[in-house]
Amino acid sequence: MDKESIRVIALPAEHMAEQGLGIAPQASRVLSNTYRLLAMTLAFSALTAATSASLKLPHPGLLLTLGGYFGLLFLTSYLRNSAWGLLSVFALTGFMGYTLGPLLSAYLSLPGGGGIVTTAFATTAVVFTVLSWYSTRESAVDMSRYGNFLMMGILTAFCLGLAAYFFALPGLALAVSGLFVLLMSGLIMYQTQEIVRGGETNYIMATVTLFVAIYNLFASLLQLLGVFGSDE
Repeated sequence: MDKESIRVIALPAEHMAEQGLGIAPQASRVLSNTYRLLAMTLAFSALTAATSASLKLPHPGLLLTLGGYFGLLFLTSYLRNSAWGLLSVFALTGFMGYTLGPLLSAYLSLPGGGGIVTTAFATTAVVFTVLSWYSTRESAVDMSRYGNFLMMGILTAFCLGLAAYFFALPGLALAVSGLFVLLMSGLIMYQTQEIVRGGETNYIMATVTLFVAIYNLFASLLQLLGVFGSDE
């Protein structure tokens, strides 16, 4: 992911308020701050992922990955109203980028792996851009009513993913990836509407939610394309 590509992802949200979508001034500020920080964290995460992949660093393992992710997530939530929260966001997204590096390295080593990674990235960018735009329209589906459904769905998919990992069930893992694509798409819409309608006023936490949605969307598409789009 280069900086120009990330800028393209963030561009539509930067100008939503200027295109007459009826976003209140405070919500517009939160939206702008969120997407500026999101663009920077995506760039930083991409840098750590590229470094991890190029150096062929080992994956930290499931337990360390989960411990690091949830630990940094709780730390960011705790510090969300202070300047230290910004450092915590970069620590979280940088760590997630590092864990993505070995996965990218594995796919890039496959025949046609470069095309798989590029397609996953491009699809993620398009899905995020379209859903972000659609979520601000008055005619958009009201996602606030589906908040509990998304929470339960993500928790269920997470538990199923752990089961697929520990019991080595590739079919279940593939199904979980497909489920995550749908859930993360819903989460992008939900969080975007929370921002533009004033339900989310903290741009640090809004950034974290959107980053996690993008990360999981990309990783899930990568696995799906790796199975259905490989040359082997």
